[in-house]
Amino acid sequence: MAQKKTYPKNIFTSLNELLLLEGFAKNSPFLAKKQRVSSVLGGKHASKLRGRGLDFEEVRNYVPGDDIRTIDWKVTARTQKTHTRVYSEEKEKPALIIVDQTKSMFFGSQVKMKSVVAAELAAIAAFKVQKEGDRVGGIIISDDKVDIVYPKRDRKNILLFLEKLVQQNRALSESIEGDMDLRVQDTFQKIRNLVTHDFLIVIISDFQRYDEKVIKNISYMAQHNNVILAKIFDPMEQNIPETEIIATDGEMQILVEGQNSKVRKKAKDLFDNDFADFEETMKKYRIPVFKLNTVEPIEKQLEEVFKPAR
Repeated sequence: MAQKKTYPKNIFTSLNELLLLEGFAKNSPFLAKKQRVSSVLGGKHASKLRGRGLDFEEVRNYVPGDDIRTIDWKVTARTQKTHTRVYSEEKEKPALIIVDQTKSMFFGSQVKMKSVVAAELAAIAAFKVQKEGDRVGGIIISDDKVDIVYPKRDRKNILLFLEKLVQQNRALSESIEGDMDLRVQDTFQKIRNLVTHDFLIVIISDFQRYDEKVIKNISYMAQHNNVILAKIFDPMEQNIPETEIIATDGEMQILVEGQNSKVRKKAKDLFDNDFADFEETMKKYRIPVFKLNTVEPIEKQLEEVFKPAR
């Protein structure tokens, strides 16, 4: 009889663990429509997330007190009576959650893998959007395929998205890193063709593989949609320990002399500068970026990132 494969907690995620985040998501400030995302957009990105649009409802006779900007001059001229256009708030703002579950995400030095934190954030985002009454779907990028769950407004669709996310998360133990540059470029081209306008697009990744072509696609989507980027990182990527480390990509190995202070400083500067450059590039397109690490509880980090400005 074949032995059932085990998936250690924090190394891999599970559907039950993701479902437990629903309670936090309902009251989380993350993706709240009426909140200024001050910690993400404030200062460097001085804007709010786009609100819902307005749908045309009817033309009716002008009533004293109506905004003169809503007067329909064509109907007014034709009927010789003042008419105004009535709008209702758009009923939905579809969301697309893009989650990176490639080999570079399968790393964690202390508490959780980056891939697990990414899955948790995706679940929180999905439940939050559902609570707001909007359609939600997702795209999961793995080393050998891309899963697409089209936006719908029902819980079954979220469960389908999370189930596929768990499958790809667990497949990381046996996945083989391929030509991810080509895959990521192709995926974002598909995403660009999928979204139209007034979407909320949340991209969750370590952003280690996104070249100029991908950035171009992201910036294009941001012209008519809200785009938010969440960078998942492990503290060891920024601060290597004071000891010798053997690092491998599965084929080659290198010795990292962590006990050398110059090596540690160079590694930290490289990480900080890379993120600063990435953030600055996104700033040009008014795309907010925030970071989440693999050590602290995700709930605590989100509350800190999205707390209201004082």
